[in-house]
Amino acid sequence: MHIVVCLKQVLDPEITPKCFKIDPETNRPENADTDLVLDSFAENALELAIQLRDKTPGATVTALCLGDESSEGVLRRALAFTANATVRVWDSEWESLDGQAVGHILAQTIKTLGGAQIVLTGYQASDIEEGLVGPVIAEELGIPCVTLVSELEVETENVKATVEAEGGYAVVSVPSPAVFTIISTETNVPRLPKVKDIRLARTKPITLFESEDLELDDERCLPGVKLERAFVLNKEVPCELLAGNDGAELAGELADKLLALKIF
Repeated sequence: MHIVVCLKQVLDPEITPKCFKIDPETNRPENADTDLVLDSFAENALELAIQLRDKTPGATVTALCLGDESSEGVLRRALAFTANATVRVWDSEWESLDGQAVGHILAQTIKTLGGAQIVLTGYQASDIEEGLVGPVIAEELGIPCVTLVSELEVETENVKATVEAEGGYAVVSVPSPAVFTIISTETNVPRLPKVKDIRLARTKPITLFESEDLELDDERCLPGVKLERAFVLNKEVPCELLAGNDGAELAGELADKLLALKIF
């Protein structure tokens, strides 16, 4: 069984708000002074992929990432998780892809790899939060897609998925191959890689695919939606300090202000 898990590199969501800036020319976050990390839902998907591999005799895991050379860090992390292989796909013209284009490129990459019985993605990326890539990959490959998945179990010819539903969970069974988008749950908390595996990951090869290596539709690699402007709202809240000698006087001043503003 071949399991492909799609990873994405994003800005560290733990950065302080004052460090988050949008480049007005590209409409993209500036990342010169901030850390880039593996997206959290993608990391849950990676953990689940390794769990499935370890439970299924003969299974292998390939970690796939669309990104420039800086994104190799997330693939090294996948190798530290003991992924069997890693693939990076990139072209210098892919700076402004949307979810539809990313899904098309990843699907064609999976085809070039010989297909997969299980494809895992994060439920949505923490930077864009569209939730499109998984379903687009499934549409491109012509296979089922199950979203909001917390657990998976490989059966003889099907895959049983535990899915988040209104008021609880549902369990569904779909034929393989299929795509699953993964949410965070206590059963797929990312492991802490062993020091030995981290060291080995530094020297393992990463396969690189470029556009000419794939059977791509050039038009589908263009963004279908153009982002005209992205910006951070500058919310300035005026603050007035009240003068007073004691609590009673300050309370009176505050009450007068609130009445004048018709707040109560």
